[in-house]
Amino acid sequence: MSKYETDSIRIQTEKSQHREHSTPIYLTSSFVFENAEHGRALFADEVKGSIYSRLSNPTTDEFLAKMIRLENGEDGFAFSSGMAAIFASIAALLKSGDHILSSRSIFGSTYQIFNTILPKWGITTTFIDKPEEWEKNITGNTKMIFIETPSNPGLELVDLEFVGKLAKKHNLILNVDNTFATPMLQQPINFGADLVSHSTTKYIDGQGRTLGGVVVGKKELLQEIRFFARQTGPTISPFNSWVLSKSLETLSLRMEKHSSNALTLAEKLEGNVHLENVKYPFLKSYPNYKLAKKQMNLGGGIVTIVLKGGIKRTNKFIDSLKLATLSANLGDTRTIITHPTTTTHSKLTEDEREQVGITPGLVRISVGLENIDDIITDVEQALENSK
Repeated sequence: MSKYETDSIRIQTEKSQHREHSTPIYLTSSFVFENAEHGRALFADEVKGSIYSRLSNPTTDEFLAKMIRLENGEDGFAFSSGMAAIFASIAALLKSGDHILSSRSIFGSTYQIFNTILPKWGITTTFIDKPEEWEKNITGNTKMIFIETPSNPGLELVDLEFVGKLAKKHNLILNVDNTFATPMLQQPINFGADLVSHSTTKYIDGQGRTLGGVVVGKKELLQEIRFFARQTGPTISPFNSWVLSKSLETLSLRMEKHSSNALTLAEKLEGNVHLENVKYPFLKSYPNYKLAKKQMNLGGGIVTIVLKGGIKRTNKFIDSLKLATLSANLGDTRTIITHPTTTTHSKLTEDEREQVGITPGLVRISVGLENIDDIITDVEQALENSK
């Protein structure tokens, strides 16, 4: 079997009569039938083929084939956003009365799904803080374990091997958000995950151009997710699929550079007099350094820092940046600064933020692909000017 880097480049739709080298975009809402019988057979699932782009599309199929290969999955479905993917991976498989176990440190919108939306339909969630809490909180109606590792924005890790074995022991669905690591740095299915979701808006795209999401995993689970998505319509556009498929061709190179730049920045900032804390999975001072080295190939592109002086000084630091961009996105070629307290996690209460380590002084740095010296210079001058 060829290597992942090769497959991310060479998996491609079948060439047309025009013999194109780069795959075309099938920018069409629907597809024609050869005759009446062909149309019937397609709708009856007796033959394979495209019918309507809400259901499937050759460009999206190419993108999915790559993601399935990279994550070692059996099947997949692509969505219009990462949150659409996460929601479908839950709503398609659970019913009223079911129970979820989730790591507490997760993206703000995911937390809102668990805490605000699902309870309306009788689905409850218990949030877990420590490894010893997982098994003791499993009940007779627990159906799924959901984890995000590394987490957004706190960079908390969950032991994939431990949770994978636990899920198998209790016959639970293990659903992992792998957005921060990407399949180039971490493959949760290898540790026992049943489903892996991504916001492809982030590193999979890599240049902040598209919205998208994907779920890959076990075929029997994806059949239910596909049925749910086909009826509810959160399907990705063919154009976005094309952009994402082309972006996968450089994912390995980009993640190596993101990780290299992030580690260098973290090492440079560690011990800075203006900071209370610097967090990065491959820093030796990182609390779960051994676990990070065990389940990740590299540390990824996110560094978090906590400034001394609270919100006032943090705002001054952000406003003093000259190179880095202030945005809610991440995973871009350009370095992006985000203040979770006032943006991505602002809808959480102060107590909820504190439980996952989001303090007013915490800043998320999505380290880009610029020259690392320029990134360091910008962050250090902003810290000096925040005094």
